[in-house]
Amino acid sequence: MGLLTIGAFAKASGLSPKALRLYDQLGLLTPARVDPVTGYRLYAPEQLDQARLVAWLRRLGMPLARIQHVCTLEAGAAAQEVRAFWAQVEADTATRRDLATFLIGHLSWKDAAVSPTAKPLGIRYAAFSDAGLVRESNQDTAYAGSRLLAVADGFGRSGAPASAAAIDALKRLETDSIPAGNLLNVLEDAIEQANQAVHGVAETDPSPQEVGTTLTAMLWTGSQLALVHIGDSRAYLLRDGDLFQITHDHTMVQSMVDEGRLSPEEATSHPQRSLLIRALAGGGEVTPDMRLHDAQPGDRYLLCSDGLSTVVPTEEVRHVVTMVSDPEQAVRELVALANQSGGPDNVSCVIADVLELQQ
Repeated sequence: MGLLTIGAFAKASGLSPKALRLYDQLGLLTPARVDPVTGYRLYAPEQLDQARLVAWLRRLGMPLARIQHVCTLEAGAAAQEVRAFWAQVEADTATRRDLATFLIGHLSWKDAAVSPTAKPLGIRYAAFSDAGLVRESNQDTAYAGSRLLAVADGFGRSGAPASAAAIDALKRLETDSIPAGNLLNVLEDAIEQANQAVHGVAETDPSPQEVGTTLTAMLWTGSQLALVHIGDSRAYLLRDGDLFQITHDHTMVQSMVDEGRLSPEEATSHPQRSLLIRALAGGGEVTPDMRLHDAQPGDRYLLCSDGLSTVVPTEEVRHVVTMVSDPEQAVRELVALANQSGGPDNVSCVIADVLELQQ
């Protein structure tokens, strides 16, 4: 078969002539020959496979620069690159889905009429943080108040002041009144202030790019808990005897699990399991996960740093949060479990119980 005209090649490849001209200009899909008189582009039949690949990748929404990179790879490496791209798309979609869910729940709650027979709810809470048995200092910060629950796990030489600064920036939520319908803006502003506070700490460190903190926080609204999460500290919900992890770790290893490159079991012992892909580091735009949780009497929430979640098996955590009714005793027993397992990291826990208030 001889060379194909741009029209015939466009029809066979699923790309428009306009797209083919653009890809020629970008060096992505160069014609086999350009007629020196007419300027017509002519393509070889063996270029069809690459052209179809480009068309499929464009349908995925992959940027042209990344497509150009994929087209230079062998088949196996190209497949890995496509898998990584799609995992990022799914992660971005999940983040937008969480935000949409947050907005729907928030607006529905704002619009709903308050039942006069609804019983008022409150929370009882406790927080405890410990350096563990190996680290020289404690870079975690844990806080529990009547409205704010938070755990932050700092990193870098100034990790301790970074985690403390992040939570201090949120503590105004304990006393500030939040106008109806303004919860989302309040949380967004609070996270930005926390990020700036961490940035201020990092600027005083000799290696500012290495300083930052995770942050997992919940704001009690009276009938709901608004969750803000970035990093690999975690939040769990105990409801009707079942323990659910309600945050998603922002780590390289978790992204590899999401992509199917690691099993959850392999992730627990991976040497890079603590490598973060999102955190408060004081630079650039911050994209935390946010969602609302409708509270029910009897719910118990646990916030913890990875000094607990990566050291103590989930079933042992579930046993303590199920069997130990007093929040203060429960957080201390959880920290003790981490230390009994070697205490390799700082460990922080916050527990909050949702209760019906007596009228």
